[in-house]
Amino acid sequence: MFDLGVQELIVILLIALFFFGGEKIPEIARGLGKGIREFKRTMKEIDEDERERRMKDVSKSSTNGYLK
Repeated sequence: MFDLGVQELIVILLIALFFFGGEKIPEIARGLGKGIREFKRTMKEIDEDERERRMKDVSKSSTNGYLK
């Protein structure tokens, strides 16, 4: 997609080091990791909710609206 090589990644990391300094980089990485974990957790919850909703729809349609 972006077709970045090793040299380009090194340049990007050096620029980030220059702008943020060596002390801020671990904090930024930690925050990025937490954000990614939260995003994955939320996507998993949405997927589980969707699956649960579909199962309820299927069970309703199989009983034609009447509970046995």
